[in-house]
Amino acid sequence: MRFTPFSIKAQEFNKAVRGFDKDEVRAYLETLSNEFEKLQNKNTELISKIDNNSEEITEFKKLEKTLQTTLISAQESSSKAVESARKQNQLIIKEAEIKANQTIEKAKRESQLIRDSVLQLKEEKNLLIAKLKAIVETQASILDIGSKTFESKSLPVEEKQSDNSEIDVDDMLEKLL
Repeated sequence: MRFTPFSIKAQEFNKAVRGFDKDEVRAYLETLSNEFEKLQNKNTELISKIDNNSEEITEFKKLEKTLQTTLISAQESSSKAVESARKQNQLIIKEAEIKANQTIEKAKRESQLIRDSVLQLKEEKNLLIAKLKAIVETQASILDIGSKTFESKSLPVEEKQSDNSEIDVDDMLEKLL
C-alpha cells in the first residue's frame, strides 16, 4: 500500500470498546514508519547523488572554463601567427620588389654605359677612318706628284701611256680596315 498525505489523513480506524483498536493502529503506524524510513533513505540517497552531481558539474564548469580559456589563447596565438606570417610575406615581397628595382636600375645604367661606349667607339672609328683617309690621300698625292715628276723626265713614248695610275683612296681604306 502506497501512502499519500491524503490517505494518511483519511485513514479511519475501527472502534473498539475503549477507542481505536490498538493493534490496528500500531500495525498502521509500523507500516507508515517503514514507508517513511524508505522515503528518508531514498531522499538521503538522492541528496547525496545531487551533491555528487553538483560537484561534478562544478568540476565540468571549471574544465569548460579552462578549455574556453585555452581555446581563446590558441585562437589568439594562431591569429597572431597568421598576422605575423602575413606581415613577413609583405616584407619579403617589398624587399623583392626593391631588389628587382635596384637590379633594373643597375641594368639600365650598365646598358647606358654600353651605349655610351659603343657611341664613343663609333666616334673613334670615324676619327680613325678620317685620319687614315687623310694619310692615304696624302700618300696618293705624294705618289701623284712623284709619278708626274717621273713622267716628265721619261721618254716621249711613255707619255702616250694612259693616265690610269690614280689611286682609289676608298678602296685602299677598305683594304686597310
